[in-house]
Amino acid sequence: MVRFIEENTKLVEKETGNKSNNDVITTKKKVLQDLIINNGGGLINSWVDSMRACSPTHLKSLLKQSSWLTEHPSALDMFEEILHLSEGKQIVMFLDYDGTLSPIVDDPDRAFMSKKMRRTVRKLANCFPTAIVSGRCREKVYNFVKLTELYYAGSHGMDIKGPEQGSKFEEDSKSLLCQPATEFLPMIDEVYKKLLETTKFTPGAQVENNKFCVSVHFRRVDENNWSDLANQVRSVMKDYPKLRLTQGRKVLEVRPIIKWDKGKALEFLLESLGYANCTDVFPLYIGDDRTDEDAFKILRERRQGLGILVSKFPKETSASYSLQEPDEVMEFLQRLVEWKQLRSGA
Repeated sequence: MVRFIEENTKLVEKETGNKSNNDVITTKKKVLQDLIINNGGGLINSWVDSMRACSPTHLKSLLKQSSWLTEHPSALDMFEEILHLSEGKQIVMFLDYDGTLSPIVDDPDRAFMSKKMRRTVRKLANCFPTAIVSGRCREKVYNFVKLTELYYAGSHGMDIKGPEQGSKFEEDSKSLLCQPATEFLPMIDEVYKKLLETTKFTPGAQVENNKFCVSVHFRRVDENNWSDLANQVRSVMKDYPKLRLTQGRKVLEVRPIIKWDKGKALEFLLESLGYANCTDVFPLYIGDDRTDEDAFKILRERRQGLGILVSKFPKETSASYSLQEPDEVMEFLQRLVEWKQLRSGA
């Protein structure tokens, strides 16, 4: 096992030779994280420790709050600086849903966004190309948001669809559809049913079928039962080598082993909008979860646009700025709308 980790770490070093030390360290940690999750056995305790690390109530400051905010200042406090960075460029908005547009709640089926947030996002989409990028099933996110003028990327970007009525930012957006993991649908459905059966005796566990991935929520599971839940999930996963397990905020997520994530979804949408190799585009990605880091890293690698992490707690991130909660996200979006309307004379 140790040799396997070393070999994978060497592979990462080879692939990240041109990256900064911080990026290489972060990538190594992600590889080790995936190995811990997907290999189980004697490492199950490390897996549970990682589940704790992903839980807001167990987040430990890597640095003092003031030091962390120096590295990742408030996007509200630095609003004028962000506008200056975007000067002369087309802003494109990417928004996570849970914890970003809606608060994190115990029951994932009740993660409703406020009417005020919906009005704000509608105005935002009228000013800039806007996409919702979520781990949720695309149809479920759409039912939460209920705005036809947006791009929706569900299942961590494995299910992307353009605006229903077309978009003023793209002539052909009505036909836009990208589903790179369709062949895995029967397997995902099979795993979903097995996880429902396997976890049904763990109080509070909730299994959600997000079409191209499966989420096992442990928001309402007593921490003393996390190890049992981890073993239950692993007992199902060991029979599916073409699937991998990742983590988010109090959720374990089963996904196909393909090179596709929220970062890839961001790149695909930029290309669809005609900004694949443009220097005059400024993507803004706002998200709160570990899975959003894939998009933050893409923006850093492209040296284009920026990421904004939604978190009340200091934690490792590739985002440049921070916001503490959905209410601050809404205020930031409102300021963007007002700035755009003022410039357009609306």
